[in-house]
Amino acid sequence: MNENDVYLRAKDCEKLTGIPEATWRWWAHIGYGPVSFKLGPRRRVWRKSAVLAWIAEQEQEQASRRGEAA
Repeated sequence: MNENDVYLRAKDCEKLTGIPEATWRWWAHIGYGPVSFKLGPRRRVWRKSAVLAWIAEQEQEQASRRGEAA
């Protein structure tokens, strides 16, 4: 497992992106954002690689809407 395939909790995602922990939890609840899953009965996690890929997709979508190259 490389450093981008570690599992992140919501608070780790907040540290990585600056997006509040509660937002990460809400997005998971409504099915928005990068793919997450439950690891055990209560802990929700995201793969760091999935979070980084999702951010890159968001950036590319925004750039294409503005007619820019990312």
